[in-house]
Amino acid sequence: MTAVAVADDEKLMTADEFWALPDSDRPMELVRGRIESMNVPGPRHGQLCGRVVHILMGFVETHELGHVLCNDSGVVTEHDPDTVRGMDACFYSYSRLPKGPLPAKYVGVVPELVVEVRSPDDRWKRILKKVAEYLEAGVTIVCVLDPKTESAFIYSADSEQILRTDDELTFPDILPGFAVPVRRFFE
Repeated sequence: MTAVAVADDEKLMTADEFWALPDSDRPMELVRGRIESMNVPGPRHGQLCGRVVHILMGFVETHELGHVLCNDSGVVTEHDPDTVRGMDACFYSYSRLPKGPLPAKYVGVVPELVVEVRSPDDRWKRILKKVAEYLEAGVTIVCVLDPKTESAFIYSADSEQILRTDDELTFPDILPGFAVPVRRFFE
């Protein structure tokens, strides 16, 4: 990621100001009040993100548990200065976000589950920084899917776990009954 140049005396942007920006030709996140642009991911990344959403959405809708969001829907993880991250997929239970259409703007709560698909240019240092930020903001579980190793890295506030292709991915405290072999995400 390349940070957009910001003058030393320039005011930091808020999440509301970031929301109000016109559409950009590149994906962006707001990190501590400054805009960072990102590379557009390739087709494999999109395929894997679509698979994640398909698998999660099928389970969540069947059991009427909540909302699954994707496509870099903004999650505010920090305030003063504000940070807005765009995750690949996430889950909000109805206890965090009630049934019905969601607001257009960023919501005031974080999801229970965030799923990130590692892009070829993602460095683990940056990924782990984002994971820590999500957890600090109150996300219960962060799952990083790594296409290179076909593994799932699961992080919570007090644990981390690596699952390989034949292992079963579960989120018992968030999605009771959900169980999917890791390999399904990479098929």
